[in-house]
Amino acid sequence: MITFVDVEEARERIKEQIYLSPLPYSETLSQMTGNRVFCKLENLQRTGSFKERGALNRLLTLNAEEAKRGVIAASAGNHGMALAFHSHRLNIAATIVMPVFAPLIKISRVRQYGAQSVLHGDDYDSALAEAQRLSQENGLTFVSAFNDPWIVAGQGTIGLELYEQNPDLDAVIVPVGGGGLIAGIALVLKTFNPKIKIIGVQAEAVPSMKSALAGGVPVRLPPASTIADGIAVRRVGETPFALVKEFVDEIVTVNEGEIANAVLLLLEIEKTVAEGAAAVPLAALMNKKIALSGKNIGLIVSGGNIDMNLIARIIEKGLIQDGRQCRLNVIVTDRPGNLARLSQRIADLGANILQIAQSRGFGRIAIGETEVELILETAGAEHIQRLRDGLTQDGLRLESEN
Repeated sequence: MITFVDVEEARERIKEQIYLSPLPYSETLSQMTGNRVFCKLENLQRTGSFKERGALNRLLTLNAEEAKRGVIAASAGNHGMALAFHSHRLNIAATIVMPVFAPLIKISRVRQYGAQSVLHGDDYDSALAEAQRLSQENGLTFVSAFNDPWIVAGQGTIGLELYEQNPDLDAVIVPVGGGGLIAGIALVLKTFNPKIKIIGVQAEAVPSMKSALAGGVPVRLPPASTIADGIAVRRVGETPFALVKEFVDEIVTVNEGEIANAVLLLLEIEKTVAEGAAAVPLAALMNKKIALSGKNIGLIVSGGNIDMNLIARIIEKGLIQDGRQCRLNVIVTDRPGNLARLSQRIADLGANILQIAQSRGFGRIAIGETEVELILETAGAEHIQRLRDGLTQDGLRLESEN
């Protein structure tokens, strides 16, 4: 198990090449959550995530023979990019095995940073098995994304910075995939202040650490899809798990809609791009998965490497989750002018029509009726309810909403 001294030594190794990310206070997020919220912006690192810390620390601990042979890693993207970037700087050959469906931005950046990329399997675990096979076959040093004491020590340098930037934090909320990030941070902050709360957040679809803690040992979960691809790890590492058991207070989960809305909030309020995995701490705080009030809270915004096509879909999902877009299916009598009157009524109720379509003959509508599907821009959940109430009072039948 790593120690506090290991983390201090890691900082000495990497400090000249790692950005000291800021910890700004967010007035708006503080008002929205009833706490004093500070965001640790690790998405501002050179390769867009905290993964540089552990990757660089591990590379700097290789012996001369290991460095000459080269390294290999499995990654959903961020670890691969970090290892590729710093390997290139240090003149160490690197191979990164990534899932076939890894975000395109992460695949292209790995290649741009000079590493050889291999696409294999549908998820991280499939890529991991292939990387370990190639490591044995080609004599390459395997660099785990999280199950390595040097990696954990590197990620723990965030904890040192947090304490120096704000020693009065009452709690820190951390994304959890394989566990390396939260393990390092928890070790450091609990050493400084045993009373501080360290809370991990996972995607509801892949709660690997929560399941491991419930069962007492790491367990492999079935494959699942999530927009928080950076933490979609089906089995946590034994090295971080030992630290999590000792130092982490709680692990909670958030669903896809909550993650999408948190991405949107960070973009709108903090003007910062966060990938799905980086937004889960805010998602947990906003949706009251964590019982904290009036506290100084640090949120780890772990990375900002998000595909632009995905961010467009996430924004749309976030708007729906936040009640700022909705879909209504309205049944109207199929007579001239009724569609125009419906549109005017929607305008009178303060909503904006983004899309409109109509159909006849399907579902439960009668002859002489038409179903109008409306995608509306709205002001929130209360506004949507006013729309429904207003249209119902006008004698219109509403079939569905989401």
